[in-house]
Amino acid sequence: MNSISTPDLTDAAPDARAIELQFTSYGAVKQFGGRAVTIKCHEDNSLVKACVDEPGEGRVIVVDGGGSLRRALLGDMLAEKAALNGWAGLVIFGAIRDVDEIGNTAVGVQALGTTPLKTEKLGVGQRDVAVSFGGVTIVPGEYVYADNNGVIVSQKPLV
Repeated sequence: MNSISTPDLTDAAPDARAIELQFTSYGAVKQFGGRAVTIKCHEDNSLVKACVDEPGEGRVIVVDGGGSLRRALLGDMLAEKAALNGWAGLVIFGAIRDVDEIGNTAVGVQALGTTPLKTEKLGVGQRDVAVSFGGVTIVPGEYVYADNNGVIVSQKPLV
């Protein structure tokens, strides 16, 4: 993807919705975007693990972890798998871990924060459902764009 700027995209598309949260960029790719694949889970990253194993085709995984910072929904091994399988990035309403390794991984990662603790693998959660956080509802297949300014969502492609 060419260089993107979420401020420029929202200027050109006023109907784009900005997620009202202060995400931090952790991946080596600082600007990314694509169609959303959604996961809703709480302190269990089983569905994230299964998702990154699939061909990403430039899409973005949006994970609604309920904002929990107690357990990491992404670590270095899953980030590496996402990069190898062609995912553009992940937006995580929750925590990640292994940030130094993820910082060297060729994938975009935006998350609320970090924790060293991994999740349980109980297979709990939902995939391809509408998720809501930060004042925005994200429907599977919508377009998500992220950079150091924030994360935006659009019903139509903006680049």
